[in-house]
Amino acid sequence: MTELISLRPVAAVLVSAVAIVPILASRGRPNIRESWTVLAALAKLGIVASMVPGVLGGDTYVTDFGTFVPGVAFVLRADLLGVLFALLASLLWVVTSFYSMGYMRGLDEHNQTRYFAAFAGSVASAIGIAFAGNLLVLFVFYELLTVATYPLVAHDETDEARAAGRKYLTYTFGGGVAVLAGTVLVYWLTSSPAGPGTTAFAAGGIADLATADPLVARVAFVLLITGFGVKAALMPIHSWLPDAMVAPTPVSGLLHAVAVVKSGVFGIARVVLDVFGPDLMTELGVGTILAAVAAFTLVASSVIALRQDNLKRRLAYSTVSQLSYIVLGLAVLHPYSLVGGLLHIPAHAFMKLTLFFCAGAIHVETHTDDISNMAGIGERMPLTMTAFGVAALGMAGIPLVAGFVSKYFLLIGTVEAGGVNVIFTGALLVSGILNIAYFWPIVYTAFFESPGEADPKPLVEAVLGGRFGEADVATDGGSPDDSSDDPSGDREDSHADDHGYAEDHEGQGPVDEAEAAAHIEHDHGHDGHLAWEHRRWTGEESTWLMLGPILFAATGSVVLGIVPDAAVFLRIVRLIVSGVTGVSV
Repeated sequence: MTELISLRPVAAVLVSAVAIVPILASRGRPNIRESWTVLAALAKLGIVASMVPGVLGGDTYVTDFGTFVPGVAFVLRADLLGVLFALLASLLWVVTSFYSMGYMRGLDEHNQTRYFAAFAGSVASAIGIAFAGNLLVLFVFYELLTVATYPLVAHDETDEARAAGRKYLTYTFGGGVAVLAGTVLVYWLTSSPAGPGTTAFAAGGIADLATADPLVARVAFVLLITGFGVKAALMPIHSWLPDAMVAPTPVSGLLHAVAVVKSGVFGIARVVLDVFGPDLMTELGVGTILAAVAAFTLVASSVIALRQDNLKRRLAYSTVSQLSYIVLGLAVLHPYSLVGGLLHIPAHAFMKLTLFFCAGAIHVETHTDDISNMAGIGERMPLTMTAFGVAALGMAGIPLVAGFVSKYFLLIGTVEAGGVNVIFTGALLVSGILNIAYFWPIVYTAFFESPGEADPKPLVEAVLGGRFGEADVATDGGSPDDSSDDPSGDREDSHADDHGYAEDHEGQGPVDEAEAAAHIEHDHGHDGHLAWEHRRWTGEESTWLMLGPILFAATGSVVLGIVPDAAVFLRIVRLIVSGVTGVSV
């Protein structure tokens, strides 16, 4: 492996951070503002992509700013694992930028300038996490990501949005404290009379940790996993994520597919692969415990998803489950499971971004948020619901879509690992069945049911969790009583009354035809007889600023499922696992 001194890692971080200034300066001129957003996104993608050939060839790009604190340097390092995350985040930021234009303009959202500025800051922080050369630098960008994403979570400025934002800050800053404490312990454990400690990442783990006190090493591991596990939404520290659905849908895509939750699982991957390493984790016996937590999370959250009638909340609990697939693959420590876990990072990103994009398009065009009100909506939005169906198949692990490939590796890994890991094989299979159970009704409702004849959705009526303090939380960036003034001048009037949010996001929607008609009186393409207006497959259902990103993300899901080796992500993953374990997969 060759280390090349380069400014490209820091340039990839700074390009979107610098873009915040012209974005803010373009307030009131949306075309110019959004041009800066797109230019910054394309520049970031170009910089990251330029490093991919070299990284695949064994090079590592390093920007060293010298000593950060005594014994620790501020280093940005573009290695295989970092490029995997950075390439995914930068690629999907381009897609989400175009989608955000269609979404924010379609709803005439307020504070659009602040939104795009915070979005740029969030992706800059995510790339900083990807290229952090040690735990302390990773911690700095991990906290910056929390700060940058808070305005997006609380974007709507309602009481519900502010409450969700406070909860988000409480959980994620608390997780940051745990990461810092774990980092200090790692530095202390690797210190010796011969020299200072280290927190620098090394493939296979930091060598000096192998001779450290096992008890303290376990404490450090627990602190780091807990801290990163907050954003990875491991139970029981997951509840901020469903509540954060109060944010606009592109933000939900950012939270679930591009930056925030992926930074959590990326941090766990760094701890497993480059801090402790598979050998030391096996010796300490912490891998099985982490796998058990992940297995419980992926099954329990899938069951809770059955209870959700609001589409975004069902997708949120699906995310909680799918993230734990990644953590489980990392915790089992078998080469095949490691490939499956790491490959599920981009696979889940493309599929979940498709699903959230579809939910946002449905909201913008029809103001419909609850699954119970979507009977026959496939007539109104055929392309959108077809893309949704494709991504849902992938999430359930059906062949020819991305989720099948990553879950196949996960299943093979848990079986090959043997022993207690067979239990985790069962958990994966059960969760796969539950994925079908909570996704199929959405597709069936859209294409095979008629308004007024639909069965209630969700499938499970009992309250199984996640309801505490949630009854008044709205989704998609608004609530019916939001009539706040717009200080930015980005929006001339408020359309909050047209959004059609249910007071209870878990409600069953209209219970009779009269109430249903009143509920959808503002819906686009819905007549008084509760029949959706038929739209052709030529893009009539929405603007191409939204349809284009939906189709791109859905196509990416299929490409990763049919020709995963042609997509660079699997090649990167194979090299990562080979470098850590010495086994070619």
